[in-house]
Amino acid sequence: MDESIKERGLHGKNVVVIGGSRGLGRALVAAAHAESAQVLAVARQEAELRKVAEERSGVQVLALDATHESAPARVFAALSPDVLLVCAGAVPHMAPLGEQSFEQFSRNWNTDVKIALFFLQAALNTPLPEGSTVVLMSSGAAIGGSPLSGGYAGSKRTLMFLARYAQEEADRLHLGLRFLALAPGNMMPETDMGKTGASAYAASRGLSIEDFLSLQRGGQPLVTPDLVASALMELASDPQKSAGKSFLLSGKGMEIVP
Repeated sequence: MDESIKERGLHGKNVVVIGGSRGLGRALVAAAHAESAQVLAVARQEAELRKVAEERSGVQVLALDATHESAPARVFAALSPDVLLVCAGAVPHMAPLGEQSFEQFSRNWNTDVKIALFFLQAALNTPLPEGSTVVLMSSGAAIGGSPLSGGYAGSKRTLMFLARYAQEEADRLHLGLRFLALAPGNMMPETDMGKTGASAYAASRGLSIEDFLSLQRGGQPLVTPDLVASALMELASDPQKSAGKSFLLSGKGMEIVP
């Protein structure tokens, strides 16, 4: 076996990816599988999950709606995670602030934040085995804002707070768990979210998607799903990474969000 796989620390571990059927989640499934982990991909789309299972021999799949309060118990019964990666969420409604209904504005609070809350509570209350790691997928919008996506940026900032709150509670209870959040620093057109966001912002500025992304990168390499997956594998397998912290991933690398 490649010694680098052993050193990464995911060989033989149970890795659960919430939102693992497509886009970034699918890249996380592939990365964890490549590290010889036991992987469970969770999502609502059964057809997409079947494709994931066909692509990666040995990957388990579970179709459910992660916004249901019963979802964490079903997931943990299927595979108790050593590493839980929560990247499921909704594509926000893209429109100027004055054109959004509250239902449209709050879409990501009722999906992304709700899913994170339920799984964090379950990780603390079950609890997950000592040494387990939970990583929440945030966004660069949590730092720079996103005026066309309603409450999306605020919901993603809340995920950073939730990682810290969960860490404080785990430490208070001496559970030996680790909670982190990771924010990709740019839109990724390879994902549904990135494609929708880049299209909306490019159109609002009268630019092509390519020109908008070129401006967004500011001379730095663009963050891709594969790069995010690599960073998440590093965070998940390295016990020296700061627990309760949030990280921003850009073309310059990974840095702690103050």
